[in-house]
Amino acid sequence: MNMTPVSSSNISSIGYENGTLYVSFHHGGLYAYSGVPESVYRGLMSASSHGSYLASHVKGVYPYRRIS
Repeated sequence: MNMTPVSSSNISSIGYENGTLYVSFHHGGLYAYSGVPESVYRGLMSASSHGSYLASHVKGVYPYRRIS
């Protein structure tokens, strides 16, 4: 799975594979959000603020686990 670097004060890179959204934060955590539709991933990638989009459309909506 490829991680794409993004311009964000909080998020360093984002990846997506088979319904799982991967988000790597500058502070070092890598999280996997399950059951995320591709449309949400596309919206996140095209958002003017990746962090705001993540907070309003992903966090608290889809289950997640910390990978590292």
